[in-house]
Amino acid sequence: MSTDILSTVFLNTLVLSSMYIIASLGFAFIFNLMGTINLAHGAFCMAAAVICYYLSLSMGINNWTALGITIVVMIFAGLVLERVLFRPFATDITKVIMVGVALMTLMQTAATVAVGTVQNMTIDSFMPGTSRILNATISNERLLTLVIGFVLLAAVLILVNKTTLGRQMQAIAQNRKAAALQGINIIRVSAIVCAMGLALAAVAGILMGSYQQISPIMGDNMQLRILMLVMLAGAGSMNGLIITGFIIGFMDSLLPIYLDGAVASAIASFIVLIIMLIRPKGLFGYEQ
Repeated sequence: MSTDILSTVFLNTLVLSSMYIIASLGFAFIFNLMGTINLAHGAFCMAAAVICYYLSLSMGINNWTALGITIVVMIFAGLVLERVLFRPFATDITKVIMVGVALMTLMQTAATVAVGTVQNMTIDSFMPGTSRILNATISNERLLTLVIGFVLLAAVLILVNKTTLGRQMQAIAQNRKAAALQGINIIRVSAIVCAMGLALAAVAGILMGSYQQISPIMGDNMQLRILMLVMLAGAGSMNGLIITGFIIGFMDSLLPIYLDGAVASAIASFIVLIIMLIRPKGLFGYEQ
């Protein structure tokens, strides 16, 4: 493998991994804190990309302003999601899964109606141009995605490990009843986590939509990657989530160089399946 290809794979791994990790953190927060599997998480990534596209392209709003507005919309959606869907079905995982599938279908249908026959739909570049790094040419858009991804990752780690809210989140994830007995407002923390989770999903979807084609089904691939990443990491492992994010990002950067896109995706999924058969708890997970 040439140096140029190695450099390209390395940079693409960093870019993809940062977005996978950011999107997966929101999913993992909701899962660990509330015991809820949000199967519509990838669809929210797609919805954010579509909203930002129409705000910037159809309404002529500045890209960064459109990004901010979309994040606010997703924060509000997270609060509504927690109050209307997750809280009433907190003790029934089957209903939560059914609600997630229904919500995902509704959002895909709405996006299909909104997008129509639009082809090659991408958000205008937040940072035009290209740069030469490590003997590889990379778009400034991807570099921006990488920087924002790592800044958000650092911010989330600080939030979880260094703040009162983060300690409350960890306490609830470990034992909800004990956390409630300690005076932690579980409902308030759950609402904040849902809002934060969808905000992270929005950032991931929008940034990926600025250099990849947006479509109503783009959330399916994102949801698959999120599930693969979280299962591979194992329940409750923040560090594991970061490491497995880089593993998935590396496979998605390397395999398409030698294989057709669909075949590469299938092989990546097969590799994860084999690992899960060997280690059902995930690489870094623990029994809850």
